[in-house]
Amino acid sequence: MAEKTKQIKIKLVRSLIGCSEAQRKVAQALGLKKTNQIVEHNNSATIMGMVNKISHLVEVVE
Repeated sequence: MAEKTKQIKIKLVRSLIGCSEAQRKVAQALGLKKTNQIVEHNNSATIMGMVNKISHLVEVVE
């Protein structure tokens, strides 16, 4: 049987106004556009690294 990867929910809790362009691109790559928007991704090292870059803007709901 193939193992299922755990899904995590990421919520944008702060606005992207005033953030650097790099932080905006990370949020866009995660699929976050609007405040309070929630997206679901597989829990992988790549995704967690992106969340780490903008940890002050997002909240992880597992």
